[in-house]
Amino acid sequence: MAIDKVILVGAGPSGLLLALLLSKHHPDLHVDLLEKASSLDTNPRASHYTPEANMEFERAGILSQVREAGMDANGVSWRKMDENKTRLCRLRNPVPKTKEEAESDEFRYRMTCLPLHKLGRILEAELLKLNNVNLLYGHEVVDISQAPEKAAVEVKVAAPEDGPSAASTTITMIADYVVGSDGANSTIRRKLFGDWNWPGFTWDRQIVATNMYYDFSPYDYDDSQFFIDPEHWHMVARIQPDGLYRVTYGEADGKLGYDELKKRQPAKFETILPGNPKPDQYKLVGFSPYKVHQRCVDKMRLGRFLLVADAAHLCNPL
Repeated sequence: MAIDKVILVGAGPSGLLLALLLSKHHPDLHVDLLEKASSLDTNPRASHYTPEANMEFERAGILSQVREAGMDANGVSWRKMDENKTRLCRLRNPVPKTKEEAESDEFRYRMTCLPLHKLGRILEAELLKLNNVNLLYGHEVVDISQAPEKAAVEVKVAAPEDGPSAASTTITMIADYVVGSDGANSTIRRKLFGDWNWPGFTWDRQIVATNMYYDFSPYDYDDSQFFIDPEHWHMVARIQPDGLYRVTYGEADGKLGYDELKKRQPAKFETILPGNPKPDQYKLVGFSPYKVHQRCVDKMRLGRFLLVADAAHLCNPL
């Protein structure tokens, strides 16, 4: 039986990329991409893309845009938290010397770096050019159902922000398949398997992802490095050519709330960063705490519902 319509739930990077791949490789397929928020997420998240990801970007027709908007990191190292920040090992990211070399098999899919919300804008712009994709913000899935040949989602549609003060409405949308790409708190997964059937475990600690500007030039830092330490484990990575850095660090207490974590941030930076900077010596432009998980569903497909990305599996990003 031919597939005419697919509903994707969640316009994060995986949902956006999947919508673009489906629409480009199956032009007769209609795709509705539903997102409960009113716009793309701009919180600090992923930023580095390995060859496997870049191969998918090429299939979607956006690899050249990702490279143009991003930067090539010079590699990654692992270090001690001693006085000299001693490197234990380093992996170099090869840099092509000519345009022709950059397009060769050796270099074409090399690791590149672009903050995730900027990747999202590229994907969003490409989707808006297509006639067989509807990107629908303010559409929150609240329930699901399926029959042997169709899947359905009950969707709460937010009232227009510039319209009259009307309440939201609820509609039913039907497709051949529904794909949950709606993140770690996936409604699709919860409706399929229950709120707490999420095999795996969660560490009793957190990571805090920040975006910040700080002058690392006096210090022998690579573009990316992980620091190994039982208490002050963290990562420092340059993610934009203008000197924007991602600093992600661990917090041993998994029960601390946002306000307490934010209060602790200056002391963490002063401890882990070279030069022991005070707040007036750097510029903090993003702050997002996350739990650390290792979880995966037993099944990624149940009838006409599928789960992908964080909706299906979570892993410790460090």
